[in-house]
This record gives sequence, C-alpha cells and structure tokens, in this order.
Amino acid sequence: MKTFINLFTGLLIALISTPTLFAQNRKIQVAILFDTSNSMDGLIDQAKSRIWNIVNEVSSFTYNGASPDIEFALYQYGNDGLEPSDNYIQQIMALTNDMDLLSEKLFGLRTNGGSEFCGAVIGRSLSDLKWSNNQNDLKMIYIAGNEPFNQGPVDFKTECKKASDKGIFINTIFCGNYDEGVRTFWKEGATCSNGDYFNIDSDRQVVHIDTPYDDKINAYNDSLNQTYYGIGSYGKLRKEAQATQDENAAMQSVSVKAERSIVKSKAGNAYNNASWDLIDATEEGKDITKIAEDDLPDEFKGLSDEEKTALLEEKKADRERYQKEIGSLAQKRQEYIDEEMKKRSDLEGADDFGSSVNESIMKKAETAGYEKIVVEQ
Repeated sequence: MKTFINLFTGLLIALISTPTLFAQNRKIQVAILFDTSNSMDGLIDQAKSRIWNIVNEVSSFTYNGASPDIEFALYQYGNDGLEPSDNYIQQIMALTNDMDLLSEKLFGLRTNGGSEFCGAVIGRSLSDLKWSNNQNDLKMIYIAGNEPFNQGPVDFKTECKKASDKGIFINTIFCGNYDEGVRTFWKEGATCSNGDYFNIDSDRQVVHIDTPYDDKINAYNDSLNQTYYGIGSYGKLRKEAQATQDENAAMQSVSVKAERSIVKSKAGNAYNNASWDLIDATEEGKDITKIAEDDLPDEFKGLSDEEKTALLEEKKADRERYQKEIGSLAQKRQEYIDEEMKKRSDLEGADDFGSSVNESIMKKAETAGYEKIVVEQ
C-alpha cells in the first residue's frame, strides 16, 4: 500500500509540474472605446478599413508555442443618442472571440454630437468586462477621441490606477495635433498605466496597397465559405452574417477583403465559429451523430451516421486545403507589401487608428513574452 501511495504521489507531482498538461491558453484581450460624436466619422471609417489588419496582427503571436485566445470588446461614448444617465456610454459588444460580430457591430456605428467622458467609459469597461486575472495575459484598452481627456464626472486617474492594478494597459489615440493631445491629458491618460499615446489625423484616408495576390486570395475565400455549415436556425443567421461581413470588407477595398480572408484562413483561435458552424463545433468535441435532424445542415440530412461522418471529414479536408492555399498566398502578399512600403513616399507618416493599435500591441506583446509567428520560406 505504501508503495502504491508513493507511486501515486510521484505521478501526481509529475503531472502538476508539467505545464503543457494543465496550462490554459494565454489570452489577448482588446477593448476598443470609440468617441462617436459628430466629428469622428473619419475615425470610424479608418477602423472599418483596418479592423482585419488588426485582427491579423493580434493573431500572429504565440506564447510558449501556443496560439493565445483572442477576444475583442467594443464601446461607444460621447454620442447624444445615448442615455445621459449612463454618461453617454454604451457597451456595443462584450469580450468575445466572434470576429464576424466585431465587424458587424463596428459597421453599425453611427456618429451623433455629444459629451465625451473618457474617465467614465474607461471605468465602465473595467467593471463590465470579464478581464482575465492571469498576469501573463495581454490586456489592452484603446480609447480614441478628440476632446479633453479629463472631462466628465469620473476622474480618469482613478480609473487608470484600477487598470494598472489589473495589469491592463490603457492606450490613448488622440485625433488631432500631438501637443494638443498632451495639453488635454491624452498622453497622461496612457502613461499612467504604462500604455502608449498616439495622435492621428482621423480624417486622413487609409492607404491600401493592392497586390497581385488579392483576387486569388478572395477567390479561395469564396470556396472556403462553402465549407461553413450552420447548425439550426442560429447557425443559418450567423452564416448569413459571415457573408455580410465579407461584403462590408469588400466595400472598403479588395485589399481589406483579402485581409479578412487571411483571418478566416487561420485555423484555431483567430477565427473560430464553434457556436454555430458544424466543422468548428465538432473540432471542439460536438458529436455530429447527436445533432437533431432538424438542426443539421441540408447536406447532412437523411444520411446514416457513417455517411454524416464521412461527409464531415471530406468537408474538413476541403477547408484545410483552402486555408493552406490562402496562407501561402498571404505570405507572398505580405512580402509584396513590405517591398512597396519601402518605395512609396505617400506611406511615410501614415499613422492611423490601425497602425497605432498594431504598433502598441507588437511592443507590449513582445515585452510580455509573446513571439511573432515567423513563416518559413
């Protein structure tokens, strides 16, 4: 009996000391707080054009070789259409890994004049959202606007201290002159939590670099879409939403649609639709043979369990093939963009909402021990 106890204790210690068996995925959590007063149409337009580039950047990191879970949240503030009793603040979307929902909510934003209370909206995001307690997770708030940072009934310094205590970086993006942003406390609003301060011209149109690979990437994306199968009525709605967000990206430019297509090609944490898609759901343990017949996609109805499983494996293989093709083209596309950026003077100093977010995420992620994925040639 003593020998058995010693063996059991030794095994338990070995298991506990093996981090890969019990460690949860790290998280990158990003909350975006937009001033949606009348003067901020340009800011929202920049965000629409850059959101998939940002998601691609966030999803390019690993921690100890594993891809982190990615979550975004979205707030608006400073809009007269919002409740004065709520300090003109609205949570548009809680932290979620549903990237189609992020795009959907972003494209639904509308501007309207109002009172901009930065401290209040930061405080709401800190109290409302389910922030990770793990100090190794990367937690970022991005607040963008153009009115003094110290306006409103809530002291931003108090909220900044709360954020710092939780290991959350507040990054501020002032839409205007750098020195004006400093004078109106936007820089202090960032540095008080060791975040980054940026200033941008929110009315500047984002410059997109079209590449010889965009059309082919988007063609593979259309094929990739055919491998998504909605489960039940909710699944049908979300599949329609997927197509709508493809259209929204395409309306920005062929380049933006290509960036969205690249996000969709990344298996795992970057673009996961297990809540509604048959393939993603079964990858996370859902049993296709246990799904009610009425909830099955049409292609799978009336089949035997063996036939359902065989068709599912066939569609999984199709998806992996299309994702691999897009991933290969994405690498060539990025190399083309890198070369073009060296040549084009119109890209010098072209800081915008997206480039500000990407720069700070890159800096903070590497400091926290995350590594950028390097695609081998």
